[in-house]
Amino acid sequence: MTTPRIAVLGAGYTGVSIAGLLAKRTGATVTVVNERDRFVERMRNHQLAAGRRQRHLSLRDLFDGTGIRLAVGRVTRIDTGERSVQLSGGVAPIDYDILVYALGSQAETDAVPGAAEHTYAIGVAERAGQLRERMRTAASVTVVGAGPTGLETVTDLAEAYPDRAVRLIARGMLGDYLSERARDHLHRVIDRLGVQVSENAAVVKADAGGLVLADGSRADADAVAWTAGFRVPGLARETGLAVDEQGRVVVDATLRSVSHPEIYAIGDAAAAHTGDGRVLRMGCGPGQLSAACAYHAITARLAGRTPAPLRVTNDALCVSLGRRDGILQPTDLDGRPRGRVITGRPVTALKRLVLSVNGRLTPRYPGLVVAGARQG
Repeated sequence: MTTPRIAVLGAGYTGVSIAGLLAKRTGATVTVVNERDRFVERMRNHQLAAGRRQRHLSLRDLFDGTGIRLAVGRVTRIDTGERSVQLSGGVAPIDYDILVYALGSQAETDAVPGAAEHTYAIGVAERAGQLRERMRTAASVTVVGAGPTGLETVTDLAEAYPDRAVRLIARGMLGDYLSERARDHLHRVIDRLGVQVSENAAVVKADAGGLVLADGSRADADAVAWTAGFRVPGLARETGLAVDEQGRVVVDATLRSVSHPEIYAIGDAAAAHTGDGRVLRMGCGPGQLSAACAYHAITARLAGRTPAPLRVTNDALCVSLGRRDGILQPTDLDGRPRGRVITGRPVTALKRLVLSVNGRLTPRYPGLVVAGARQG
């Protein structure tokens, strides 16, 4: 195979990164398929909801001069027999020799009646922008979900709108995935910002006036921000790829599908296993690691070499808490807190750097992914 055709499905952080690497460092014809014609910095959506400006970069401008082809449309079908991707809107099918599945994840709102219609999913840029507009007149806002995205959203909203009633709904205890020191710091920040917290609370319904909880009580709000979980698209399962119980593509230690060796999966849509069998969590950091590993695996196999497996030994959560505070929590791969926690302004500086690298620099200089991942 002298000039392989590589199709990359999805132009999020991982898709853009691996497409840039493959286009720059192989002789392949690389086509990126994405439903939008712009690159969205999803890690900044909570800032958008809180009224901060967010830049959306044109994918055509981003790919200009790289040799990457852009096909804008929704993927309706992957024909693994013909090795072809079918798109909506009359876009011509994309043929491939190697396929990189990087469709990421999306907000999980279907599990709760009314959530899709009556809440603003922070994982969707358009909905985060709509929440920003709603906050111009809303006197109260409730954030559902107390994971890292929920914490970043509720603290940004509380800081941006100190005259509004801000509430956080947590399914468990606030910060129960953090170390004791990190939890103590989180509680101090939440108290300082005046956020009302409902712990061990499950939402069973959303309506125009707010939320209904499992104990029968109501959490009334003019606006509801939804951060309670993510799910992956059903396309991989529909295609017949081997998937796990969440619908993520099951891949080997080189990010190659265990059922279809011409397909690689990276980011949130992949169940990426490390050498000891543990699965990487969803998130931008692990996603970029998987992109780097898949890039090395693809280029190695094209050159007739045996690729190196994914090597990851630890992880960390970097959570901003407004503009001037945050928590950096080192963790094991299974999410258990470990090591020394850093809090305060140094974390906000680190988070700004992470956002800048992933959202501004890496799309233009994808080699940073390889340097940061140290894969190969």
